Amino acid sequence: MESLEPPSAGNVDVRLVASSPEAARRVAEILRRCFASTEQRSYPVGTAPGGTRLHLTVDTDRAAEPARSWLVTSRSSGDGHRQTDEV
Repeated sequence: MESLEPPSAGNVDVRLVASSPEAARRVAEILRRCFASTEQRSYPVGTAPGGTRLHLTVDTDRAAEPARSWLVTSRSSGDGHRQTDEV
């Protein structure tokens, strides 16, 4: 089981689940254009062929535009609730 400990300050662990490795890589590439990040790690998921789970960590303290301006103006909802399908 994966640790549910939060990452270090300024970092966000991102978990993507996609129907194909290519779809997951496209989203990871967009995140890398906005934030410094670790190397992605991918794993097969589900019983359907091609399903992929991709993990990477992004550094929000080293954000590029447009993410930097979005982070400055965004605010947390503060409710702290998980969606029902979250692990």
